[in-house]
Amino acid sequence: MREETVHEEIAGVFGNRLRVRVCGICVQDNEILLVNTRNATRPGDFWSPPGGGMYFGEPAHEALQREFREETGLEIAVGEFMFVHEFIGLPLHAVELFFRVEVVGGQLAKGRDPELLRQVIAEVGFYPFHEIRKHEPAALHNLFRHCGNLAELLALRGYHQNPADR
Repeated sequence: MREETVHEEIAGVFGNRLRVRVCGICVQDNEILLVNTRNATRPGDFWSPPGGGMYFGEPAHEALQREFREETGLEIAVGEFMFVHEFIGLPLHAVELFFRVEVVGGQLAKGRDPELLRQVIAEVGFYPFHEIRKHEPAALHNLFRHCGNLAELLALRGYHQNPADR
């Protein structure tokens, strides 16, 4: 019997339905916190701010605090709402709500996604923007296509969408 790939597992868990996600922009010492998920939605690395899906009845700020604990080990205070990003890359479709967040406790550590059987989080850490930009664009969350530096990222507002690959 053939073993299911991580891509098939993700499509089975999250695919063919709309998913609302919350994501946090966390900056310390001019570096942004990123999670590297390996081989999750594409072969290789994928770097993105921490975040994940909301549960029915769960307020956005509580979902974001939960996701940060699960993925990074950090406790956060959720600040201002920044922007919306819509991702459509069938079978996945997500509306992502981005908030500014601040670390208030915990210890930075590589966590895991409890919705998946396989470990997809390869590393977590704070990175300077110029280091992030060295990755190929496909290895970065689409929000990095809308900004060339940290100041532009922190100034993002409104609605953004990934390039249509449908």
